[in-house]
This record gives sequence, C-alpha cells and structure tokens, in this order.
Amino acid sequence: MGLLPRQEDNMQKIIDKIKEAREGSRARKFTQTWDFSVNLKGLNLKRPENRFNFEFMLPEGRGKDLKVVFIADTLENEAKKHADLVIKKAEIPGLVKNKKELKKIANDYDWFFGEISLMPLIGKSFGVILGPRGKVPKPVPPKIDILPFVMKARKSIRITIKDSPVVHVSVGTDKMEDEKIARNVEAVYNAIKDKLPKGRTNIKSMYLKLTMGKSIRIDFGG
Repeated sequence: MGLLPRQEDNMQKIIDKIKEAREGSRARKFTQTWDFSVNLKGLNLKRPENRFNFEFMLPEGRGKDLKVVFIADTLENEAKKHADLVIKKAEIPGLVKNKKELKKIANDYDWFFGEISLMPLIGKSFGVILGPRGKVPKPVPPKIDILPFVMKARKSIRITIKDSPVVHVSVGTDKMEDEKIARNVEAVYNAIKDKLPKGRTNIKSMYLKLTMGKSIRIDFGG
C-alpha cells in the first residue's frame, strides 16, 4: 500500500528539512546522530497522566549497533548467541562488590535483559546503578527465544517526558538515507502525538539537527 496524500506531504517536508540540515553541517570525522526535539505546550506536568516514559521501535532502526546485556541463568547458552555481554548468575555478587566495573558496564551498554527468575536479585544488586540511568533490565520468561527481544531492543528508543515539556530522542545517524530518517521522525511524532491529551494541539514546535549541526525547525501535521 502506498502513502496517503497527507503522509506523502509530511514525508516530503521532513526530507526537505533533512537536506537543509545536512547542507548546514560540515563533514565530521565521526558518525553524527540525528536528534529530534518536540516542544510541548498546554500540559500540567504535575499530573501523572500528562507524563510518559515508553519504549518505541523505530521503523528504520537506529543506524548503529546498540549493545545488549543479558543477565542469565538457564538461558546462558542461548544468550551468548545474541547478546553482546552475558552476565551469569554466579557473577552477580562479584559485580556488586566491583562498583567501578558495574558502572562501566552500565555506561557502555544500551539495553539490559534478565531472566525473570533473577529479577528480584538483579533489582537488589544492580538497581542503584542501573535505575538512575534508565537501564533497569527487562524481564524475559524462561524457555523462550530471546532473539526477538534483542532485535527489537537494537532498534528501539525511549520516549520520555517528566519535569520539562520537551522530548529529545535520537532517530538515526548521518550514514542513513534521508527517507529512512524521515520515516523515523514521522513515526516518533505520531507516537508522541498519540500520547498527548489533545494530540497535535499540545505540540508547540519540532526541531531536527545533527550532533554538531544547527537546529532546523520542522512543521507538519496530521
């Protein structure tokens, strides 16, 4: 199925702004990230229903390899096939004592999973380090294929609004095609809009930029 006229119009507007942002950013020696910001209005953030924190899978992925940690017991062998780092149950006490190593892991890796049977131990042992970083491990049931969990995590971002009426997310890298970035931007916009009590009316403005580039305002609706 093709895009509806409004969707096509939105996509072209986003692509035009992506090209403008590229032209305004000189080449760098590192891979830059596309940062998408959505400024909100008309929200009382003291009300819990106006705040949100959820994971969202980008349709075109992140454009880079995200690192996944799996804290395993019976799923150890399966986890070694797919995760970047596997922490065995027997290794947990050692990491609790080695706070420096645990902090390094927390900073170097993006997503954490844990066997559901280990979650009480994981929370008690790692919660103080992983919690503030927004990296509390997601529970995985026993006797299950963990590949779908890992693959989804590698393409996902966290969309959050707490005390400030603005959402900042990464929607790809400068190595990705403009069309793929545009699809990610529109998907994130729709996800945020759907969470707002008044939808598009609660969105004040939106900006897109490369890591070292200038912010470009984007205006589209629907």
